[in-house]
Formats: sequence, structure tokens, C-alpha cells
Amino acid sequence: VSGIVLLFLIFIMGSMIFSFLNVVIYRLPRNENFITGRSKCPICGHELTYLDMVPILSWLALKKKCRYCGTKISGRYALVEALGGMAAVGCTWVYGFTWHTLLSFAMCGVLACVAFIDYDTMTIPNGLCIAAAILGFLSIFLTDYCTWYEHLFGMFAVSLPMLLIAMAVPAGFGGGDIKLMIGCGLYLGWMNAIVAFLSAVVLGGIWAVCLLAAKKKNRKDTIPFGPSLCIGTAFAMFGGHFLVSWYVSLL
Repeated sequence: VSGIVLLFLIFIMGSMIFSFLNVVIYRLPRNENFITGRSKCPICGHELTYLDMVPILSWLALKKKCRYCGTKISGRYALVEALGGMAAVGCTWVYGFTWHTLLSFAMCGVLACVAFIDYDTMTIPNGLCIAAAILGFLSIFLTDYCTWYEHLFGMFAVSLPMLLIAMAVPAGFGGGDIKLMIGCGLYLGWMNAIVAFLSAVVLGGIWAVCLLAAKKKNRKDTIPFGPSLCIGTAFAMFGGHFLVSWYVSLL
């Protein structure tokens, strides 16, 4: 029972941190200060109280609407908060109470910001790419899942081929995608970086087909690849080692 209570508390903490990341996701592309300043409704501008910002519960209690103007609140806010809770529990479950847990949770936060911002704006802020690179650098010293040179090779294992493809095919990959994979590759190591990229290609392909089938996009439209890279990176963080071990066993 105590273990369940602990995981519940970890879930709450993770959802609270990702609730703040909702602010980052909204303000960073608009060049607004996300460190200071009270949260407010983007429609009516009314400042929100603490009761309006309880992760997930406030969204449900307010019946998905702003308390002050009645405007519908996107379910994405609650989704991000729920992802934060699950990320915190998942990182703790896999890595225990270690530095690796903090690093992996921080990386999940960066990936969440990148995915939603790129989905909204088709851009990946340089600051988030730098944050991923800093976490990658720290992982060399605070984790032991691969050697330091595997981390360094990871910087180029995916980003360099992506750069070459972008040079040959201008619409191939965006600069933000390439810079993101420098940091993610440094964090993952070269084998898991490849797992992340291949997973992203498969996921991105499925997503593109679904959008085309639903007629939400046509063949000339550009589809952001950042969200797929983020999901692929998250998959590689938690499952890449097992996939690589399974593949090696087949050789």
C-alpha cells in the first residue's frame, strides 16, 4: 500500500511540473516570459487562482470551461499534465531513485515541449535543443547505460545523416529536427539514437497516411516531424535497450 501511495504522490508531482510546462508550451513561441507572471485565461485575460490550476482535477471540476468567461478549455492541458504524471511514475519505476530518474524525467519534459510547440508552430526553439544537449552531456557522467564515446557518437549517428539529406533534399528535414537530434543522440548513445530515428520514421509515416486519408493534409503540405522524433526518443529511452538486445540476439 505504501508503494502505491508513493507512486501516486510521484504522479501528482510529475503532473504539477508538466502543468508548468503547459505555460512554457504556450508562451515560449510567443516570446513571452514563462518564468514570472500569473497564469491567465488566454481568451478573457482573467488571472487564474490556484483552484483553477490543480492538475487534471480543475479541468474536470470546471467542466472543461473557463470559470470566468465560459470558453471551452482544451483537453490538451489535462493531457500534458497526465503525461507528466505518467512520465514521473515511469521514470521512477524503471530507474528507481537515482540521478538517471531525474535526467530521464527532465528529458521527457523537454520532449513534451518540443512535440507540442512543433505541432502548433512548425518550429523547434533553440533553447529546447540546448536543454536536450545539456541533459545529454550530464548523462555521460550520471548514467551508465553506455560508454562516453557511445554518447558522443550518438550526437552524429542521426543528426549528420539528417543534415546530409536536408542538404540534398531541401524539404527533407528542418534545422530544428537536426539540432534536436544532436542533443537527443548525445543523451541516448548511438544505438538508441538509431532506434529513436527509425521509430520516428515509422510513426511519422503512419501519421502522415492517417492525415492524408482523413483529408486533413494533402501531399503538398508540410507535416512536422518533431513530434514523431520526440515519441521515438521517449520509446528509445525506455525500450531501446531491450529492442537492441533482441536484434543482436538474432544475429
